[in-house]
Amino acid sequence: MKTFSILTLGCKVNQYESEAMKEIFEKNGYIEVDSETDVADVYVVNTCTVTNLSDRKSRQYIRRAKRENPDSIVCVVGCYSQVSPDEVKAIEGVDIIMGTTDRSRIFELVENFKKDKNQISIVKSLKGFTEFQHIEIDKESEMTRSYMKVQDGCNRYCTYCIIPYARGPIRSRTIEDSVEEAKRLSEAGYKELVLTGIHIGSYGKDLGDERLVDLIEEIAKVDGIERIRLSSIEPITITRDFLERIKATGKVCDHFHLSLQSGSNAVLKAMNRRYTREEYIETCDLIREYYPYVGLTTDIIVGFPGETDEDFEDTVDLVKRVEFSKIHVFKYSKRSGTPAAEMKNQVDGNIKIERSNRLLELSDKMMERFIEKNKNTTLEILFEEEKDGYMRGYSTNYIDCKIKTDLELKNQVRDAKIVAIDGESAIVEIERS
Repeated sequence: MKTFSILTLGCKVNQYESEAMKEIFEKNGYIEVDSETDVADVYVVNTCTVTNLSDRKSRQYIRRAKRENPDSIVCVVGCYSQVSPDEVKAIEGVDIIMGTTDRSRIFELVENFKKDKNQISIVKSLKGFTEFQHIEIDKESEMTRSYMKVQDGCNRYCTYCIIPYARGPIRSRTIEDSVEEAKRLSEAGYKELVLTGIHIGSYGKDLGDERLVDLIEEIAKVDGIERIRLSSIEPITITRDFLERIKATGKVCDHFHLSLQSGSNAVLKAMNRRYTREEYIETCDLIREYYPYVGLTTDIIVGFPGETDEDFEDTVDLVKRVEFSKIHVFKYSKRSGTPAAEMKNQVDGNIKIERSNRLLELSDKMMERFIEKNKNTTLEILFEEEKDGYMRGYSTNYIDCKIKTDLELKNQVRDAKIVAIDGESAIVEIERS
C-alpha cells in the first residue's frame, strides 16, 4: 500500500491546490493518511511565505515530515520554495522542490525520484509568466462547499507583500474552462462554490474584455450550483454595475470579504493600497443598498511602519462606521524582500499588541450585533456537518448556524430563523412548509 500526506499552510488557493494534488495521488493508487497518527511514504508540504513566520513554519513542517519517516519522499511546493528555493534545497531530507507552477506533475516527479534518488528541483522564474495552469478538483466528496481557483498572480505590489514575487503576474482561467469544472463539481454533489485566486478582482484583465462579473454570471447558470461565494476582493472591484449583475443571478452570497488593511489615508498610501478611507466607506454603503443584511468581513494590519496613534484611531473610526461582522487582525511583521521591511519608524511590539487587542474586542462585539440584527429574519443555510450534537452550516451572509434536529439536513439548503445566540454562533429553527 502506497501512502501520502499533504501538509498545507496558508491561503484558500493553497488549500485548493492541495486538494487537487490529493486527487492526483489517489488516481494513481495512493491512499491518504493522517500525518498526526500515521507515517506516509510521500509527504507534500505546501508552503506559505506571506511573513517571515510563515517561512519558519514551513521549515518546521518540512523537518517534521522527514523526522516522522526518514525513508519517506519529501516534496516541498508553494510560495516559500518559489521565493527561496536555495533555502529549501539546503534543508536536510528535501527530495523534490517545486514552486507555484507545475503542480500537476507531482506524481510524475515522485516516480522519477524513486529511480535514482537524486534531488529534483523545477522552480521556474515567474517573470513574464502568462500561463494559467490547470489543476482541478472533480472527485465526489462528502463536502458541501468547494473552492474553485479561477485566477493566479498579482500585479498590485503592496509594500508589505511578497506574494507578487511568489505567484507572478496575473493569469486568469478562461470562462469556458471554469464553467466545465463548475459542472463537474455540481455533478460530484457540491452545492456551493467559493471562487478563489490570489487577486480575483483582476480576473480577466489578461484575457481581453472578460471580467469577474462575466465569469460569475456564467457559473450561476450551472444546474445544481445553488450558491457562489467570493473570496477576498478589494473595493475597486465593487461598482453599481457589478452589484446589479451579481444580484440578478440570485446565487451570489451576501458576504463580502473586503480587504481594508488600514483606515488611515496616510498608511494606505504607504502600503500602496490605491484607495482612500472615503472610497472604502462609500463602497460598503453601496453594497448595503443591494444587500441590507450583508456580512462584511475584512483584514486589518496594525503597527505598519509609521502608523501613529492618530492613524490607528482613523482605523477604529472606520471600523465603527462600517460595522463589520468580523475582522481578521494581523500585527505587522517584517517580510524580507519588501519595501516596508526597510521603512523607518517601525512600531513597538507592545503597541501592536494593544492595537490588535482593541480591534479584536470590537470585532467580538460587532459579531454579536450582526447576529442580533439577523434574529427573526429568514436565512438560507447550507447545512454541512454534525458536530457537538448539532447540525451546523453557514447562512449566505456567513453566520455559523446550528440546530438540534432529527431531520436529514446534510448538504441541504434550507430556510431557517435565528432564535438564540450562542457566542459567535446562532441557534436556528427550520421554517416548515
